[in-house]
Amino acid sequence: MATGAGPVYEITFSIDRDIVGDFDRWLETHVRDTLSVAGVADCNSYAIDENLLADDSEGRPRRVCLYHLVDEGALDAFLEGVGGNIDNDVDGEFGDGVFVTARVLLEDRRQELSGGSPDCLNCGAYMRGQYCAVCGQRARSRLISLWELVSDAFGDLFEIDSRLWQTLIPLLGRPGRLTHDYLQGRRARYMPPFRMYLVMSLLFFVVAFFDPREDLSLLFEPVPEEEIALAEEQQAEEAERKRQEAQEVINELVEDGLIPEDAVRGELDQDGFNLHINGGDVEPRGDCDVDASDLEDMPDWLQRRLTPKRLNHICEQIRGDEGRAFVDNLLDNIPAALIILLPIMAFVLKALYPLSRRYYVEHLLFFVHFHSFFFLMLTLQILLMRIATLLGLPEAIPILTIVISSFYIPVYLFISMRRVYGQGRIVTFLKYIALLVAYFCGFSITMLGALAIAAFSV
Repeated sequence: MATGAGPVYEITFSIDRDIVGDFDRWLETHVRDTLSVAGVADCNSYAIDENLLADDSEGRPRRVCLYHLVDEGALDAFLEGVGGNIDNDVDGEFGDGVFVTARVLLEDRRQELSGGSPDCLNCGAYMRGQYCAVCGQRARSRLISLWELVSDAFGDLFEIDSRLWQTLIPLLGRPGRLTHDYLQGRRARYMPPFRMYLVMSLLFFVVAFFDPREDLSLLFEPVPEEEIALAEEQQAEEAERKRQEAQEVINELVEDGLIPEDAVRGELDQDGFNLHINGGDVEPRGDCDVDASDLEDMPDWLQRRLTPKRLNHICEQIRGDEGRAFVDNLLDNIPAALIILLPIMAFVLKALYPLSRRYYVEHLLFFVHFHSFFFLMLTLQILLMRIATLLGLPEAIPILTIVISSFYIPVYLFISMRRVYGQGRIVTFLKYIALLVAYFCGFSITMLGALAIAAFSV
């Protein structure tokens, strides 16, 4: 139930420091006496902590007194009586040691919560009004409707002024704008950077590696037997063509005397060919036959881990399922590898801009935004290819669009560096080249790590 209290009369006292104790004692007595005045619903005084910048412009401590009146008539009577004499009373008691200012506030509505609890159910703060001043939660707890659940879930997608669209538009079309605005303190209008990175990376991997016909095969009709037979026939014809081409190459090598006729061992079949050339007394080894001599040039610590037995086992596992488990493990490791790449490249930016006086986390933020843009561009390219295939558009249209957008990615990085770090074209271009080289090296190292972990996980 809500009860209405009338207007609030507020008085602020700025006090000389040497009389603060005497004034606080006077104010305590004044508040107690004021509570007995007709028309005054409540009276509170606050000794504001000086650590919260409560001092006035002259460095004097301040005290605030709030007089809650029952209605407008009570306010008029209060100002004609006790309220109108406060300034004179203070002047007579403390002289120039206290400076008084006053104002009338709007009507105050106090919210009494159900169950008699005045505290926020979320954070425990004292409630005044329908919403908590600390966390923003509504005072009254209630069940929400199904429509509200759906609106909360998809509202940002359809509201043009939502943070989602205010983030995506500059992310795509204004290189470096998000990073620049974030560092300038303009943050509330945009999605948090790391949340945006996670959303974009997740969206990319879902779009790139999700095949509806394979993962949701139950929803699609099976392919007719005639189409399967036709596809197998075409595959057999293609294999036969490749076999004949391979045989022609071998015959030409023999005719030219590049290889002796008896050196060719093996056979060609319809699925492909296996060619073994006998180079002398060396015995051919199987594809998974790793010898200890192959590892002699490696460091000792690596040799202890990459033993021939372990490598042979990995090779056999990969050959056993045609690399499916290896590819699955690799795809699982790529997101983690790209996250590891972020702090590495932030260190590179820190080294390229040693005099920028920027913190390391600011350089990290730059690459978080760039990788978010990169994932978004790749996602749009994949969707464009799939839509073009679905609509039967000429193949040149999506290919041309993808080529143009691919050239836009490095241009985007260069413009972002100029906007965020504010240096000239020549200096930025030199650092841009150095950054690309470092990025290629860092990307290669992290991908090799992902490959190694994937191989040892099969």
